[in-house]
Amino acid sequence: MSETVLQARGLSVSFDVGGRALKAVDGVDFELRRGEVLAVVGESGSGKSAMAMSLIGLNRGPGTTIAGDVQFGGRNLVDASNSVLRRIRGEEIAMVFQDALAALNPLQRVGNQIGEMIREHHAVSRADAWTRAEELLADVGISRPGEASHRYPHEFSGGMRQRVMTAIALANDPKVLIADEPTTALDVTIQAQVLRLLQRLKEEHSAAIIFITHDLGVVAEIADRVVVMYAGRIVEQGTRDEVLYAPQHPYTWGLLGSMPRVDGPRSARLRAIPGTPLTGVDRPEGCAFAPRCRYAHDACATRPELRRRAAGPGHLDACVLPDAAKAAARSEAVA
Repeated sequence: MSETVLQARGLSVSFDVGGRALKAVDGVDFELRRGEVLAVVGESGSGKSAMAMSLIGLNRGPGTTIAGDVQFGGRNLVDASNSVLRRIRGEEIAMVFQDALAALNPLQRVGNQIGEMIREHHAVSRADAWTRAEELLADVGISRPGEASHRYPHEFSGGMRQRVMTAIALANDPKVLIADEPTTALDVTIQAQVLRLLQRLKEEHSAAIIFITHDLGVVAEIADRVVVMYAGRIVEQGTRDEVLYAPQHPYTWGLLGSMPRVDGPRSARLRAIPGTPLTGVDRPEGCAFAPRCRYAHDACATRPELRRRAAGPGHLDACVLPDAAKAAARSEAVA
C-alpha cells in the first residue's frame, strides 16, 4: 500500500447562520496516499470545497468552526496556528482554484506571481525566481515561456490561465495538490489538456492530488479512488472501478443514472435525482439522502455509518439496504 501523506478523521466544518450552525462538513474520514488522485464528487453544496479549504485553513474565520483531526507530516492541521499554515500553504500543500482569473492578480505579470510563491518559501534572488518561473511555465506546457512570463492574466485563454495557476501551485514541489473543479467552464479540448497535465504531475512528481469535481466522466479518466459526498457526509468511497461500476449507495446510483450513455439507445431526456439537495441548517437525524431516496425505509431514520460490504475490502458505503435488495435496485437505477 502506498504511503499515506494526509489523513482526516472526524473533520467537521460549521458556519454560523443567524446564530445557528450550518454543518457544511459533518464528520468526514478519508486518507490520501502518495502518488494517487482522490476524486471528491457530489452536487453543488455537498461540502466538497468546504472540506478541501478546511485542510489548510482557507475558510477559517469568526463565523466558522473547524473540528476534527487532519494529520499531515506529524501535525494536526486543524489545531495548527495561522503562521504554521502559511508555511505549509504553497510549499507542502498547494491549491488550484476553479476560477483562475479571479485567483490571479490582474496587476502582476505571471512571472512575478510565480516568483513570489518561490521567494515566499525560499531565500532566492528575484532573477533566480524569475528563471524558475519560466521553467515552470514550460513544464505546464506553455509555449515560449520567456515571453509568456511577461504577460498579464487577461492575456491568456482560460486553459492557459489554469496552467499558470498549476505552475504557481507546483512552484515549491508540494506533496499534496488540491484541484478544486479546475476543468469547469473549459471546453472539452482544453479540459483534456488540463487532465493530461495533472496526470503527468502525478506520474513524474509522485504528487498526491485531491480532485474536486461533479463530472463523473472526468472521474473515470483521472481518479484512482473516489469519495462521494452528500450534505457534508461521505456516503460512499472506494477505488474508481468499485464506485463507478459497482456503486453501493442510492445517491451514487442517481449521479451515474443522470449521465448520458454512449453505449445504448439515446433517451428522450436525462434521468434526474428527485428533490433538491439540503441547503438549510436543519438536517435529518438519519440518512441525509432519505428524503430524496425511493428506497428509503424505517431503518434510514438512524444515521448510517460507513461500512465495508462484499464489493471490496476498501469499498465503503453508508446505506442500510441489504446486499440482495441493493443489487436488484442498483441494476434498475443505473440501467
